[in-house]
Amino acid sequence: VQLVESGGGLVQAGGSLRLSCAASGSTFSIIHMGWYRQAPGQQREFVARILSGGDTTNYAVSVKGRFTISRGIAKNTMYLQMNSLKPEDTAIYYCSARTPSVDYWGRGTQVTVSS
Repeated sequence: VQLVESGGGLVQAGGSLRLSCAASGSTFSIIHMGWYRQAPGQQREFVARILSGGDTTNYAVSVKGRFTISRGIAKNTMYLQMNSLKPEDTAIYYCSARTPSVDYWGRGTQVTVSS
């Protein structure tokens, strides 16, 4: 499975961004997909997850109510709509995909929120 993120950038506090993750390869083996982020000097942390059926989602407390995770119609694309962005949301955002045997990761996309 290959994952490619896009949509990051620089935005002012209170603004919005939409991240995309395109999956290719053996996507039939994916159990769920999610977003993680890593700020400078910090560990990578969970942001949001969506199960393959697309009906079940989970969010970190810090983003619940502001971020929305969704899957595309083709199911091989995932999105993260980020609203009311805060400076503390600044990080590299990574797309992940879990299969029965291994977790896959994209290379990440930078999100910078200025105050």
